[in-house]
Amino acid sequence: MKRYRLLVIALGGLVLVLLGLLMFGNLNSNLVYYLTPQEALTKKAEFTEGRRFQLGGFVRANSVVRAPDGLRFVVATGTSPESPSIPVLHRGAPAQLFQSGIGVVLEGSWRGARFVSDTMLIKHDENYAPPQSGGEQR
Repeated sequence: MKRYRLLVIALGGLVLVLLGLLMFGNLNSNLVYYLTPQEALTKKAEFTEGRRFQLGGFVRANSVVRAPDGLRFVVATGTSPESPSIPVLHRGAPAQLFQSGIGVVLEGSWRGARFVSDTMLIKHDENYAPPQSGGEQR
């Protein structure tokens, strides 16, 4: 009887370890990590020019300018004017909900002191509504 009890405990432990490996192993490949502007500025030496990473923050108010080479704006860690910020050049179509003050996650790399991105994700709440046919948003 004692042999069966040890066998059941050993098999139960093995099953728990396998379940943990499956759960956390798959979870890691689906997580999306990004750096805030403050973290990106601190770790800039680790991310040499051309090494891609994701940058997340808030689009600073009144910083959005459409230029011939893309969309220029400033991403800040917080909404206060003193919060660390990074100038961004986004090449490609901006997301529909893109505007000043909204949270964004950008994918790209450093080009000098500027972050150049080609992919943009917008944070929004659960009340998303597509824009009206006339181009107006809710």
